[in-house]
Amino acid sequence: MAKLEHYITVGQKWLRCGYTTGSCAAAAARGAAERLLCGLWSSCISLTTPAGIPVEAELLHPTAGEGWASCAVAKDGGDDPDVTDGALVFARVEQTAEAGVLIDGGEGVGRVTKPGLDQPVGAAAINSTPRRMIQEELRRASAAHGYSGGWRVVISIPGGAALAKKTFNPRLGIEGGLSVLGTSGIVRPMSEAALIASIRLELRSIRSSGAEHVLVTPGNYGEDFSRNVLGLNLENWALCSNYVGEAIDCAASLGFQSFLLVGHLGKLVKVAGGIWNTHSQVADARREILAVHTALSGGDTALVQEVYRCLTTDQAVALLEEAGLREAVMASVAGALGENLRRRAPSMDIAALFFSNQYGILGRTQGADALLSIHGYREETP
Repeated sequence: MAKLEHYITVGQKWLRCGYTTGSCAAAAARGAAERLLCGLWSSCISLTTPAGIPVEAELLHPTAGEGWASCAVAKDGGDDPDVTDGALVFARVEQTAEAGVLIDGGEGVGRVTKPGLDQPVGAAAINSTPRRMIQEELRRASAAHGYSGGWRVVISIPGGAALAKKTFNPRLGIEGGLSVLGTSGIVRPMSEAALIASIRLELRSIRSSGAEHVLVTPGNYGEDFSRNVLGLNLENWALCSNYVGEAIDCAASLGFQSFLLVGHLGKLVKVAGGIWNTHSQVADARREILAVHTALSGGDTALVQEVYRCLTTDQAVALLEEAGLREAVMASVAGALGENLRRRAPSMDIAALFFSNQYGILGRTQGADALLSIHGYREETP
């Protein structure tokens, strides 16, 4: 497998870039076309990505028949590999009598089933930039060999359907396989940027379906609690991971009328302290924030110190319960959380509910009841 020797600095480290599934598809298509036009296989194909960075990709599994040729390029994830790292991206290329380049997806490439994505409903999930890259490489091959006919290209990724289950694709409405992606052709080892882009894409897809109200959870805890305890309808639900602020900003820009955030106290107490990226490597001020609200709610010095020493929010809640201050502290946290949410998104109705697995619902911000009812909550739900 050919590796891209292009590095960038991330923090204090030099990390190696890779190349996208879109670059793989374009390189494989060019290699197959060259075989059809000159009768020979090249060992590798060189192309310049939209980022201006050249890539030299090794051609694998070459096969050919009457009027068609097929080969593959292995995805290179660089130093930030995802589930597609090492996956084989095949291009089967046929010559056609009519000019132009027709591109479709085969095995392991998903199909778009919801509006709001890069491609229309029913199309193969091969995004615009990879499609342009494939077209450009085939035009170059045609020009180099004086070929005036057209091309039909089918991109496939064996095993892509299984890999796609580990991605956002099923939730975005891309079914049956992976997406062929990449706006620059290069994988930059910045998984945070990629995850934020996925969150934005998911919210855009929900909004494009006509939804005006969105339910958002940071992770699986919030999802499970929303579905199994609150009994909410998750039709218009999105994950935001640690990027609460980014999700709120995106939802506001898309014109959602309301935004309901449901999450574990361990996550949302950080937002109550004005922390919008809740990853522990960014900020882990749970005990500090809980200690402050304990003091604000009348806790004595000894209790504040005990809360500050807690390793988990569940331990802190247990202490507050024993001291008879749980409801007061959680109400104080909810007040700060609601204030921060409303300040972040004044154009939306925005509210939150937070819980713990041991104690259930711990608090909710102003306006949460109205938004909960929009998503199907009934007070009698256990």
